[in-house]
Parts: sequence; structure tokens; C-alpha cells
Amino acid sequence: MRRSPLAVLLVIVGLVAGATSASAAPSFHKYVALGDSYTAGPLIPWQQASWCFRSNNNYPSWLATRLGLYDTSGAFTDASCSSADTTNMTHSQVTPSPSIPLSTQSAQFDSLTLDTDLVTVGIGGNDYSVFGNLVGTCPTVRAADPTGSPCRDHFTVNGVDTMAAALKNTEKNLEGVVRGVREHAPAATIVMVGYPRLAPPSGYCPDVLPFADGDYHWADTVERQLNDAIATAARKQGARYVDTYGPSLGHDACAGDAAWVSGQTTNLFAAVAYHPLRAGMEAEASLIAKALGVGSSADRAPAARDAASSGEIRDMARTAGLH
Repeated sequence: MRRSPLAVLLVIVGLVAGATSASAAPSFHKYVALGDSYTAGPLIPWQQASWCFRSNNNYPSWLATRLGLYDTSGAFTDASCSSADTTNMTHSQVTPSPSIPLSTQSAQFDSLTLDTDLVTVGIGGNDYSVFGNLVGTCPTVRAADPTGSPCRDHFTVNGVDTMAAALKNTEKNLEGVVRGVREHAPAATIVMVGYPRLAPPSGYCPDVLPFADGDYHWADTVERQLNDAIATAARKQGARYVDTYGPSLGHDACAGDAAWVSGQTTNLFAAVAYHPLRAGMEAEASLIAKALGVGSSADRAPAARDAASSGEIRDMARTAGLH
């Protein structure tokens, strides 16, 4: 049976409209960012006047700018907080304070609502003190065996790598985080964000990353296992995973001006030691935007809202023991 020219035209219009709809970038209206210091961005300018050491130039802020949500009231909430672990999704977090010994931050899930439609989560490195043990212990044991792997040996007990064992439990914790996000924000797209690489795949830079030679590879293995735990938890629970480790090749702490993360030195106006720099945050925002199918570049930087002054930053860092 032959179709009339009008029927053919209507079919063509329908196909074009369907293709346009399928390729259209998703539109988000309420974005909440959850995470630890690798999300918050401690000491990256401009720092907010917050004891979570949160930056206006972290990847959530850059992503919110790309999504057109950063300057819209109620459309973007950054609940990330330095030193957070997965328990702080559901429980309050103790942070420094200048006036009393300690202050308290609300559980990060408290920022989620039924109409939240995008959630990014960058968490897991602080569970069982894995990251803190890595950067806190490896530099201190280097002198004992500079060409060996004294840090790996330190964390190997009865032949068991205790770091690797801990990360198996972290994976379960992360699965619980995804389930919790979905309970609080059932309509949200959930994106689990990995950690960028700290150590290079080859070579050493002991002045920047003061690990023993053999511990470079071991530390990198620990980080890959951490990212595997995040990716696996996301896959099992139906969330998206954005890999920042692979794309950060050539941007490790030893990469000089190309680095996405800092080395052992804390710069009050750049980054805390062993943490992301602004360049890394911008790059991560682009990776997440690409994974979401939205514009991967922004025509301007996020506004410096609620920014702390230089003096306030110094006082905050001193109180928190960052210098």
C-alpha cells in the first residue's frame, strides 16, 4: 500500500523530532554535591568561610556553572566537607572551630530532597583512614629504606595487606551510600566520582612526593583499588561512575605545572598537601559534564560567593593545624 506524500512527511518529521529529543542534553534543576576533601577542595581559592574548607572553585561549583545552576537560588547545594567519610552521609561531622574546641556539620544526606535530580558523590578515601595513613605514614618511613617499600611493609600484617583488606569494606560502605542517596532523592541521577592519581606510573620525585621508591607503585596500587571499589559499588547499585584516575595520567603530583594534585607542601592559597589543585577540579568537572552529556566547558568561573578573606584563611588553617 502506497503512502500519501503527507503521510511520508509526517513520518520524516517524527523521526527527526525523535532523534533531536534523544540527542538533547539532559536538563537538571536541583544539584547536590556530597563528598570529602577531594570534593570540597581545601585552600583552593576562593575558599568559602566554612570549617569544611570548601572552595568556590571545586568540581561541584564548576559543574553547577556548566549546568546553569550555580547562581540560581536553591538549585545548587555543596554539602562536601573535608575529612568526611561514608558515615558522615548519615551522621553529623565534627570540624574545627575558632571559638570552641569543636563544631558540628550536619549529615550530608540532610541536603537531599525529593526534588533533587542530580547528586555527585566523592567519598571513600577516608574510610578506615586509608588516605590519611598513606600520606601520613609513607613519608615518615622513607628514610629507613629509601629504595625499598617500607610503607607497604608497615601495612602488611601476617602477609595480609591491611589497606587492601580495608578497601573491601569500603566498597560495601559505598554501596550503602548509593542506596541512601536513592532513598532520599529517588528521582536523582547519581554519579560516583573517582580519585585522580597521586603518584606517577614510573619515576620518582621525592622532594614533592616523599615516598620510598618501592612505595610509589604500592601507593598507586592502593589508589587503583580504592577507585575499583567506587566503580564496583556504583555498578552494583545502578549509579554512574566517572573515572578521574585514567584521565589524570601525566597530571600526578610529580607533574610540575601540569599537576592536578599537590605534593607534600601545603600552600595556603593553592591547596592542602596531597590534595587537588584548581586545575584538577576544572578537569574533573569537565569529565563529569561529558559523562552526563552536557556542555564540557564553561564560559566563566564560578562566582566567589561567601569567600573568606586572606586573614580568615590563615586563621582557619592555623586553627585546623594546616600550617
